[in-house]
Amino acid sequence: MAGELAGRVALISGGGRGIGRAIAEALHGRGAAVVIADNGTSIDGLGADPGVAAAAAKALGARALAFSESIASPSAARAAVELAAKRFGGLDILVNNAAILRDAFIFKGDAGDWDAVIRNNLSAAYYLLAAATPHMREASKAGRGGGSWGRIVNIVSTAGFYGNYGQASYGSAKGGLVALSRIAALDLARNGITSNAVAPFAATRVSEAINPANEAEAQYKGRALKLSAKHVASFVAYLAGPAAAKISGQLFGVRGREVFLFSQPRPAARLVRTDADWTAESLAPAVAAEFAGHFTELATDLEAFNSEPVV
Repeated sequence: MAGELAGRVALISGGGRGIGRAIAEALHGRGAAVVIADNGTSIDGLGADPGVAAAAAKALGARALAFSESIASPSAARAAVELAAKRFGGLDILVNNAAILRDAFIFKGDAGDWDAVIRNNLSAAYYLLAAATPHMREASKAGRGGGSWGRIVNIVSTAGFYGNYGQASYGSAKGGLVALSRIAALDLARNGITSNAVAPFAATRVSEAINPANEAEAQYKGRALKLSAKHVASFVAYLAGPAAAKISGQLFGVRGREVFLFSQPRPAARLVRTDADWTAESLAPAVAAEFAGHFTELATDLEAFNSEPVV
């Protein structure tokens, strides 16, 4: 509902383009003040353009500010949070969306590329959480805006739990962000602050950068480029609103007009011996008999979702 976030303040990393900008527009359209944190870097994290965040904030007009430093450092993350708190009076919603991509097969990868992706896609999210959550906790205790409040939405990827060829750094960072979402949900539950993860399917610089290894991946890319980021933004706006106050620690996906709730890893089968320790010899037949039917198929996320989306 328009206006349901009036008085709330949101910080969106990577908010100058693509999904991040769509989220900023959706939250702003529901009444929130927004800080768009985006240093305007390229998809591989090289270079910067402060005009990206400035243009996005200008397009929104009132209740929008730009923050053009890279938030991949603790000091910049703190500065972004302080900007929101000082200019708008607090911080209620944090969306960790910023991501870069440096793909390479694991046997060809570069350690510097790994470090850059982990720092930007995972560590930066932690830095923002570390800076933002003290403000959120104090605001919740004080009943800011009426009752406990606080919303964290981390934009992840199916590559983080399905995997994909050549995406060791990107998938590991996004998988780590899923875990970080769960831990934040646990750590902040007593304060009424929710934390959820959303895996988007949409036309973005990431999907545009897909280099198909086969026809199936080429089809996936073509379908992904049909999907508007507005669908992801609508779901994030829902999670940021009052109706989702009791939803936390969950993993969702949004593909056009489809919304997925993903299961999360829990034991699927169990082997137990009470008469003796397991040995390699005794494990072989037991695993074959009890586990084989439960093994997860070695398929990529591109293969798993290579079907026509609902648009």
